Amino acid sequence: MSDTQPTRDERSASVEVDVPADPLAGHPATAYFWGHVAGSGTVSTDGIDVVTTDETSAEVLAAVAGGDLDRETVSRDYAHDTSITRTEDEYTLSIGGDESGVLGRNSVLGLPVDGRGNYRFEAFAGYEQELLRGLLEGCGTICFKSSSGTVGISFVHDDRQLLELTRELIAGCPVDAPCGELSETASGGYWFGVDDDVVPEFGTWLYEDCTATGLFAPSRRRKLERSLEQADAYDT
Repeated sequence: MSDTQPTRDERSASVEVDVPADPLAGHPATAYFWGHVAGSGTVSTDGIDVVTTDETSAEVLAAVAGGDLDRETVSRDYAHDTSITRTEDEYTLSIGGDESGVLGRNSVLGLPVDGRGNYRFEAFAGYEQELLRGLLEGCGTICFKSSSGTVGISFVHDDRQLLELTRELIAGCPVDAPCGELSETASGGYWFGVDDDVVPEFGTWLYEDCTATGLFAPSRRRKLERSLEQADAYDT
């Protein structure tokens, strides 16, 4: 762990999150955690690495599952346009395979995945809001489109099946939020977007009541709120 990072006890003291004893149980915290893992994580028999650009969210994920946090500054190409590079702080939560409970039987068989490595989210039925919020913060983008005065929400990932499952989850949410078809990105992955017309309602539902649980990335919610404000101002 970096010397500048807080210890797990210090994180636990600063981040209050209701966490179940079983990290695979149906619960808002586990749904949010596994959404992040699916969106920006790497899972193996050796452990889990999950990445976020929001420090508070990283601390929340650590409070849910333990592990060590490390911060570094990275530069990478923008998924939709490789001619654009962005630089930002990135937080990686590393959870060893021998840590109690998170990897179940110290095997990927203890994770919510099937024999082909595809995520099974049935255990989180009833917690789709937190699951989708974790997925958005793990592999989603929010942007204000100045050309149309609308807000865009899209999901980008190398795993086509994960994005197809995400589309199914959105189709089942209480907000009617049509999505576009999957398309290839310039970097070789896949992406799809939520229809711009329903982004205000969908985004508002996604972060509704999140402050009560603490299961969200403040920077991502601020980005959504600012983008919606820009869209409102554009209309006037």
